[in-house]
Amino acid sequence: MPQICIYPKEAAQLTGTGYDAGKRLLQRIRTQLRKPARAYVSVTEFCAYTRLPEAEVQAALNRS
Repeated sequence: MPQICIYPKEAAQLTGTGYDAGKRLLQRIRTQLRKPARAYVSVTEFCAYTRLPEAEVQAALNRS
C-alpha cells in the first residue's frame, strides 16, 4: 500500500536537509493550504508545493 502522508524526517531526507528544516517545510505547506498546525500533509500536497515528481517521491518513500 502506498504511503499517503509525509513526516518531517521523510521531508528532510527527500530534500536533503535536516529534521528541523523538514518540520519547517511541512509547516509552510500547512500554512499555505490553511491547515491546522498538526494536520497531516499528503504526498500529493508535498509534491505540488516542492514541484517534485510524485512518482519519484513515492519510489523514494517505499525504498526507505
